[in-house]
Amino acid sequence: MVTSPTLLIVGSEDPVVVEVNRQALGSLRCEKRLEVIPGAGHLFEEPGALEHVSELAAEWFARHLRRAGAGAHEAG
Repeated sequence: MVTSPTLLIVGSEDPVVVEVNRQALGSLRCEKRLEVIPGAGHLFEEPGALEHVSELAAEWFARHLRRAGAGAHEAG
């Protein structure tokens, strides 16, 4: 069972993977989010797509790692 906050990022031009990720999202019992990058395929090769993915991931990790770090300091 996944308990860590989970960010799923998919390209809108890969409908099979979008659907699989939507199903996975429904199964997760943790903080979760699905981001669909408009006009992107599964490799995010389109202009600007990979940059969009990296921005979303950076924001997600910054928020969740900051929380995890705060919890570790309180426990220590």
